[in-house]
Amino acid sequence: MRSWLYIPDIRNVGSIGTSEADALVVDLGGAADPAAVGGWIVDAAREAVWVRLDATERGRQALRVVVSPALTGVCVAAESASEIAALSAVIAEAEEAARLPVGRIAVVPRLATAAAVLQAAEIARAPRVARLQLAEGPLARQLLVEPGDDERELLWARSMVVMAGAAARLAPPIAAACPPGTDCEPSGVVLRRLGFRGRTCLDENQVRTANKVFATP
Repeated sequence: MRSWLYIPDIRNVGSIGTSEADALVVDLGGAADPAAVGGWIVDAAREAVWVRLDATERGRQALRVVVSPALTGVCVAAESASEIAALSAVIAEAEEAARLPVGRIAVVPRLATAAAVLQAAEIARAPRVARLQLAEGPLARQLLVEPGDDERELLWARSMVVMAGAAARLAPPIAAACPPGTDCEPSGVVLRRLGFRGRTCLDENQVRTANKVFATP
């Protein structure tokens, strides 16, 4: 899972059959129609398709619509293990309704706040968690951090997430995307050295770079 292509709105996406991304992440929030997203996921016919949602009642209701054999898992912002446990119960109900084995749908918690990073070890051990994801943009804004060229200001948070995932024996965490239109390779090399083995991507150019940087030796 080197590249996770983020799709904010399926209405603005053409065919993804030629995408080189290892995983697709479809945003289930906003004005998206959950039923349309569910159909799009089935039609995509990809091995790794995830949905991104907020842990709200609206998000939970939408999740019940899209759970199917075509869905791999859920990416969700979380600040505690109890939030993941509550979501896991909702997923279990949806799995049963879809006649799927309970536990099949995985969860990737998005750590986007200081509280989330400080609870990373507990969140990593919550039900269904496959790996962690660090959402650096929201975190930096909350902390009033202004990353420089080497982004050393984010080093502690990045290492904390890598450490928490490794302690819980999870797959390596997912790094945040780099800004559109920039060369993502230098920051990708730094992230790989820190222990990340994949990152969110915003377009196919970033996908190709991530696949190169995070390729297994």
